[in-house]
Amino acid sequence: MTDARRALPSVTSLLETAHVRSLLERHPRSLIVNAVRQTVQLVRDAPGGYQSGTDWDSAIDRQVETSTRSSLRRVFNATGVVLHTNLGRAPLAECAISAIVETAAGFTNLEYDLAEARRGSRYVHCVSLLRELTGAEDAIVVNNCASALVLSLSALARGRETIVSRGELVEIGGSFRVPDIMQRSGTGLVEVGTTNRTHVDDYRRALTPRTGAIAKIHRSNFALSGFVADTSVQSLAPIAREHDIPIIHDLGSGLLLDLGEYGLSGEPTARMALAAGATLVLMSGDKLLGGPQAGIVVGATRAIDRLRQDPFARAMRVDKLTIAALGATLALYREPQLAIRQIPALAMITASVASVRSRCLELVTALTGAGVWGSVVDTVASVGAGAFPTAAIPSAGVSLAGDVKAIELALRSGATPVIARIADDRVLLDMRTVPVSDDAAFTRAVVSALGTEDF
Repeated sequence: MTDARRALPSVTSLLETAHVRSLLERHPRSLIVNAVRQTVQLVRDAPGGYQSGTDWDSAIDRQVETSTRSSLRRVFNATGVVLHTNLGRAPLAECAISAIVETAAGFTNLEYDLAEARRGSRYVHCVSLLRELTGAEDAIVVNNCASALVLSLSALARGRETIVSRGELVEIGGSFRVPDIMQRSGTGLVEVGTTNRTHVDDYRRALTPRTGAIAKIHRSNFALSGFVADTSVQSLAPIAREHDIPIIHDLGSGLLLDLGEYGLSGEPTARMALAAGATLVLMSGDKLLGGPQAGIVVGATRAIDRLRQDPFARAMRVDKLTIAALGATLALYREPQLAIRQIPALAMITASVASVRSRCLELVTALTGAGVWGSVVDTVASVGAGAFPTAAIPSAGVSLAGDVKAIELALRSGATPVIARIADDRVLLDMRTVPVSDDAAFTRAVVSALGTEDF
């Protein structure tokens, strides 16, 4: 019996075809040669063996597309989790995107003092806005909130001790533990209180001549309830002032506006945290603030100066594109309603259920026209990224009928992947986390993924 694989064309012969020669004009030769080899191997190893009649041009095109696709890709977030850490947290406002483009296109005064015609500092950018918005004396921006914590402890408590409640020694995403991060700064941790209850006297009794700082850490992704007791920054401030010890408050979420009128309460804004008596307040740029990934530290000038002078500051410094995006995002907060409308994360969180449901109805109509059955259902969305961990945001989504695993895979495998949520053995597309400006593109992506298949 003759092996059908003997009829497979050679790599050399495929490279000589008109279609592949046209690909060679647009791509590096090594990439095309590898794509052809991989295509031949895939056809050779296909279940059932090689079948004549293979559309080699299309098969090679698919392999080239796979080989040239960036590993970091745009996706649609239909999970109902607004600040989804796995999906990049906060999408940027249009003005922040424009600022990145403008900054990336040429040279900037990143570290150049235009007034004095001499070398300047990247740490001056965004400072005036942060002072204005938080009431802080000074500020510094580094590359994320974890590095802001390490830098703060290194500058203020290296070689000394930092007092922290046992109930705040949490583990955050990716199995990173706050105590491990803190100890990298060179400070020794002094744990006080218990997991569920910590009192002011616990901190007072732990004070020694070796105490360098008191830390208050945001409990990310969970909340304590029941028989619990916590100690506020406001109650710790008199003790800290009496002993001239800084309070480092890791606020976490980067909340600049009170969202109580939208049903979200219980977390202080940065201004409130500073007014309570914290020496430094630390927060993320890409959570509730709605900007790029960054670690923002606001607080007393004397303390911020020590952070700027610490050797870790160089290792944790922020780049020009982040500074540009953060500055543009912060500027929106001068008018709170403008920030809520134009910062995507805030717009998603504050959108009315009626508006979300209306968009779901439009999606169902489009899907029905493409032969895909779906229905509008009530859902519950969440903020995500550890912010307001117990908050349940009423929302709406589209429930898709059919084979759950097959539908989810088809959505995830599209040219622009759609990341859905599976709940109660159904695929849900929560429209709260799809920006309104993306509705048309989102609909096309769903129709493209599901419209030609029978699920």
